[in-house]
Amino acid sequence: MPIAHATTPRSCRRHHYLHRYLQLPVIWLLCVVWIIISAAATATSADNFLSKQCLRSTLTQANPTLYTTIGEREQATNPLEPTIRALKFWRRVAPIVVHYKFTEYWLKVAHIDDKKKRYDTWEKMHATHAPTGLKCILELRGLFVKIGQVMSSRADFIPRQYVDVFSELQDSVPPWETDRVKRIVQQSLMDSQGLTIEDVFESFDEVLGSASIGQVHKAKLTPEFGGETVAVKVMHPNAETRFRNDFKIFRTLCKVALPGWDPILRELEMQMMTEFDYTNEGQNLLRVRKNMSKSPYANKVKVPHLMLDLCSKNLLVMEYLEGKKLATSIEEKLSSILGGDKLMARKVLKAKQQALFESKHSGNQKKGFLKDLNDILGESNISMSVLEKAAKARMLMTMTRDARNKLSLLLDATGHQIFNDGLYNGDPHPGNILVLECGRLGLIDYGQTRSLTKHDRLALAAVVCALGRKTIDIHEITTAMNKFGFHSRDNNEENIAKFAALYFDSDAAGKRLGYATPQKYLQHLNSIDPMVEVPDPAVFVARTSFLFRGLGALLQQQLHTSQHWKKHAKIAIDAKGEDLQLYNLGITPIAKE
Repeated sequence: MPIAHATTPRSCRRHHYLHRYLQLPVIWLLCVVWIIISAAATATSADNFLSKQCLRSTLTQANPTLYTTIGEREQATNPLEPTIRALKFWRRVAPIVVHYKFTEYWLKVAHIDDKKKRYDTWEKMHATHAPTGLKCILELRGLFVKIGQVMSSRADFIPRQYVDVFSELQDSVPPWETDRVKRIVQQSLMDSQGLTIEDVFESFDEVLGSASIGQVHKAKLTPEFGGETVAVKVMHPNAETRFRNDFKIFRTLCKVALPGWDPILRELEMQMMTEFDYTNEGQNLLRVRKNMSKSPYANKVKVPHLMLDLCSKNLLVMEYLEGKKLATSIEEKLSSILGGDKLMARKVLKAKQQALFESKHSGNQKKGFLKDLNDILGESNISMSVLEKAAKARMLMTMTRDARNKLSLLLDATGHQIFNDGLYNGDPHPGNILVLECGRLGLIDYGQTRSLTKHDRLALAAVVCALGRKTIDIHEITTAMNKFGFHSRDNNEENIAKFAALYFDSDAAGKRLGYATPQKYLQHLNSIDPMVEVPDPAVFVARTSFLFRGLGALLQQQLHTSQHWKKHAKIAIDAKGEDLQLYNLGITPIAKE
């Protein structure tokens, strides 16, 4: 019989809770696993350290260059590397998983209903574990950098502490040594062209960014190759094998702590494993650039041109676009309004972002502009004259309008690519979007370019058009989702329509119901009527929609992607929609004779 809280002494209640904790086999199993992993990792690290020290000592005395070369080859072929990486990962992550699971259960069995106490508990945990997560990512790199980048761009999906800490992964991952990268470039040019690095590049130094698969350097071509300033993308050694093994590790984490992520992870793996041949990315870049040059956005958006003759499997040479990240540009403009105080500008943007996505409302409510201005100006507002305040107001209005226009342009250009071209960037995270000195948007990095068949585009267009109507027709949305290839267990039309809105429009409905993140809302929808079939092409379009919403959060805007995409969807349907057919499970379209 349960112990009554009203009459039971506090010590007895604590004993009761402890007794229930001891009945949690999963948690205690994880604890045991962590202890075993820690011991094994310590032993492995010690053995590796001793062996590497011996190898370093011997080879350095003989030939330092030889040591570096052999060390790289050993790392590329070491059969124990996957095991070592898994041990390192779980040694850091297992305690975090246990802590979250234990706290979740404790809040439940202790009947803690005080919202502030629950909120403070989670906030403290997020602040504690986010730096550890970053350390794990920077230690292991590989796939974990890519996952961290995705998380850092989802300010409405991931706790803000993780977003803040992981944001440095956008383009400031510690790079590989330049000399090491130059050897890769030298070998690639020699194998493909019979050229040395000095034949092609007059200078090759500055690191523009380092990420999960490779890093980008700024370089200048020799006069024989045009003398142009270029961006050179170089693949890290052994990146493909490392990613395959890392996916196995992360899939296990999803089973333990992130239910519902497995379908997304499978599609992400299918797509990302195509990134390890830069010649494919080069061809995609050429196609996207050609399509954009014929689009209505040709004078507003720029895609870099490619030096195809210099490219290879692990080397990409393209036009260098001079500009700043979109979010950085907004931050600098706000800093100017605040008298050059960059720290205050960053603080204001984060506070507004947090306020936007901790709200239970859809984000359409507008606070008075003067009140908003007073909040931003803070203490400096007290001593500011009316004329000074008016000037600041004009600057703030201009900045806000410019940010919204650029974000709208980005959504429109992507909508055109999806519904008209059937070829788009499936990874539009903030680091891939630049504001160029000429005022245009620069779109870079096409490693995860996705293509859509005619059937994909028309099926998706029907869903987006149905979502974009002023008066929502649940049956129309459900029919469009079914034709695209979405099928739930019970075919609950209302629930399927909510899935559609979450994937292709906004997270607002979940917030109105009190769900802090889309992940929580997704779990709620699956508890009502789980989705059993999701078409493959829909996954990356949905991911693109989510990433844009995350970018909107970074720029303090609540986005509804269907509202921006519906005009492009309607054009696609009007032009080619007369033969829309049932999409065959989202994998193979039914051909029309």
